[in-house]
Amino acid sequence: MRRLQIHPDNPQMRHIRAATGVLEDGGLIVYPTDSVYGLGCDLLNKNAVEKIYQCKGRDKRKLLSFICPDLKGISEYAYVPDSAYKIMRRLLPGPYTFILTATKQVPRILLEKRKTVGIRVPSSAICQALLAEFGRPVVSTSACLAEQPPMGDPEEIADAFEHIADIFLDAGPGGLEPSTVIDFTGGEPEIVRQGKGRL
Repeated sequence: MRRLQIHPDNPQMRHIRAATGVLEDGGLIVYPTDSVYGLGCDLLNKNAVEKIYQCKGRDKRKLLSFICPDLKGISEYAYVPDSAYKIMRRLLPGPYTFILTATKQVPRILLEKRKTVGIRVPSSAICQALLAEFGRPVVSTSACLAEQPPMGDPEEIADAFEHIADIFLDAGPGGLEPSTVIDFTGGEPEIVRQGKGRL
């Protein structure tokens, strides 16, 4: 695994390009978000998504979320009702994951007997640069191993993912509080997990 020291507010483009090159090749990256470090891959690469499920020991019936650059990006992969749109426009970008009904653009591997997706628009400059350079959504699950809490110590992350990820974008100590999860698939928005994002 290559470990690249990246500036959290002014990310070096050579590091961003190195990470998007890994994504293009179906590899995995560890990268900082506005909540915790994330483990990511190309949303549209089935083999890469399988790798994430394997290393997380995750049942495919559990939700795996992904990041988009903005609300327009979200509407390509999920149906956004007007009531949800107003709330999302107020909260984004930020440490929130929204559960929405998926469109046909979402790969089937993420939907396993389910019609919903989790989508984020992080305020992190590194995430925004990655998405702008890559041009497609990136899977985002917390950088931790199966059933473990999120890790914020870069040394711990480097040790844990040495033989799993291809690149670690190290922006220094990360957060330990995950995103707030809001479900918009019912009649009223429901907070499924209270995390860093406050309403």
